[in-house]
Amino acid sequence: MSQNIRCVLASLFVVAITSVVAVGQESPSYNAQLDGYRYPFPVETFEFSSQRQTLQMAYMHLKGSEEMPTVVLLHGKNFSGAYWEQTAKLLQSRGYSVLIPDQIGFGKSSKPGYYQFGFPQLAHNTRQLIEKLGIEKPIIVGHSMGGMLATRYTLMYQNDVERLILVNPIGLEDYLKFVQYKDVQFFYQNEVKKTPADIKAYQLKNYYDGKWDPAYDEWLKIHVGWINGPDWQRVAWNNAMTYDMIFSQPVCNEWDDITVPTRLIIGTRDRTGPGRGWKRPGVERELGQYQNLGKQTAAEIANCQLYELEGLGHMPQIEAFDRFRLEFEKALQQ
Repeated sequence: MSQNIRCVLASLFVVAITSVVAVGQESPSYNAQLDGYRYPFPVETFEFSSQRQTLQMAYMHLKGSEEMPTVVLLHGKNFSGAYWEQTAKLLQSRGYSVLIPDQIGFGKSSKPGYYQFGFPQLAHNTRQLIEKLGIEKPIIVGHSMGGMLATRYTLMYQNDVERLILVNPIGLEDYLKFVQYKDVQFFYQNEVKKTPADIKAYQLKNYYDGKWDPAYDEWLKIHVGWINGPDWQRVAWNNAMTYDMIFSQPVCNEWDDITVPTRLIIGTRDRTGPGRGWKRPGVERELGQYQNLGKQTAAEIANCQLYELEGLGHMPQIEAFDRFRLEFEKALQQ
C-alpha cells in the first residue's frame, strides 16, 4: 500500500472517530422510555391491556382542519415517531391532522420483558388508539418496517383506510425464502454488544451512502443514550424480539388483496436486505434491489402508483426532504 493511500485512510479514520466522539461527548443517558429526550411535539400516552400486562403507547397528535383526513405516520425499526417532524409539519400546514405513535417496544412506549410481537398485534394496538381518538378513515403512511405494519393494518381494516402510502418499506420480498431462520437470542446477542460507533457505521453505510450530515446526529443520539442508560439490556431485548416478525410475517404475498389506493415512494439507491448476512446455502439472489423491487411491487397492487427518487436511499424524508416532499404531496393527492 502506498504512503499516499495510507495517509488518506488514516485521515478518513480520524474524521469518522472524531464524529462519533462528538456525539459521545454529549453523554446522553436515557431509560427505556426515553425520559429526558425531547420530542418535537407534545407527547401523550394511551394505556391499554395486552397479553396480560398493562402497556403505554406514546403518541403525538397534531390537529388540522376538520374537513381534512388524519394521516397516521408509522416509524421504522431503528427509529421512533420523532423523526417524522418535518413530514408532520408539512402535513399540518396543508390542513391534515397527524397521528404519530411509537409502537410498543419503540421510542417512548413500553418495553415489555416479554411480548409476542407481530404485525397483526401492532396493527391491533394502533387501531385501538385510532378508535380512542375518534379518527375515521385515516391515510396510513409507513416507512421501512413501518411499511410492513402499514400494509398489515390496511389488509386488516381496508374499509376504514382512505389511502396507503409506503416510503422505502422493507418487506417487498419474502426474506425467509432466501435466508436462514434465526432465534431471537441471535439478534439479542448482536444488539446488546453494539457501540455508538457500530450504530453510526451502520447508518452511514445503509442510510446515507457514506455521506454524514451533522443533522443525522439527532437520530444517533437516541441509541447512544440507550446504550449509556440503565435499561440497555431491556431495550436491546425489545430490539431483538421485533426482528422475528420481519422474517416470519411477510406481507408481500398479499399485494393483490389490497383494494385501497396505494402509493409507493422509493429511493432507488436503497439496498436494505434483512438477513443478507445469513442467506441459505446456494441462494444467489441479491436482496434489497429497490430499483427493481419498487416497479415489481407497483405492478402487483391494484390502483398503485410509483414515485421513484433516483440517487436517494432508505431515508428519503431525512436525506433530501425537499425532493421527498414533492413526491409525497403527489402521493397524497393523485
